[in-house]
Amino acid sequence: MRYYKPIEIARELDISTSALRHYESWGVVPAPERAENGYRLYTSLHLAYFRCLRAMFPAFGVGLTCKVLRHVQNGDMDAAFWLVNKEQADLQEEKAVADQTLAVLRDPELPVVSGKRLKRRMTIGEAASLTNVETSAIRHWEKEGLISPERDQENGYRLFTPMHIRQILLIRTLRRTVYFLENMKEIVQAVEYQSIEKAKEVTENALKSINQRNRRQFYGVHQLLELCKEAELIDN
Repeated sequence: MRYYKPIEIARELDISTSALRHYESWGVVPAPERAENGYRLYTSLHLAYFRCLRAMFPAFGVGLTCKVLRHVQNGDMDAAFWLVNKEQADLQEEKAVADQTLAVLRDPELPVVSGKRLKRRMTIGEAASLTNVETSAIRHWEKEGLISPERDQENGYRLFTPMHIRQILLIRTLRRTVYFLENMKEIVQAVEYQSIEKAKEVTENALKSINQRNRRQFYGVHQLLELCKEAELIDN
């Protein structure tokens, strides 16, 4: 059996040897055996773990990646795959919303929700249902000044227009790609004043980011499969 020095793996992955020790301490790779001099004896299995986690981190995040690799260590490959599958399904939904948002920004005459005619005034529950966004999130965005629904003069309830629905869809698309609230506020408010070129540009960039994450996810899944082969959880 070939053993790898920490520096060999670190150089391949362009990380430090201390990073390898950190990953090991997190319990996301099996503890290696030790040589008589105390040096770690990494095997091809350890290399596969390190390759997998480095590929999955930017695609799925540190938390989910760690959960996936712990399932692999426990021999529960299906649990690991279903976690990844859920994340990919979420990204698919995110892209669908971004596509929808860009379409209604490019053509304000398009129906916001296919097959549904929007009322001139809608409740927060109706707005949440149409956009698949929690009412608590909509209230938070209002508190932050991203949207400004009208109020019913009789009962004080929020009233949302089709323009607000477009804004909610835009916020949902941008919240993972626009990091500064003030930037997002400016873009979302542009929709209200029919000045949407910037909103379209940022949404297009959001779609590029989604496409990039999709590619990274497939590369991460590839390395996960290679790890499962090395761990003899699936046939080569």
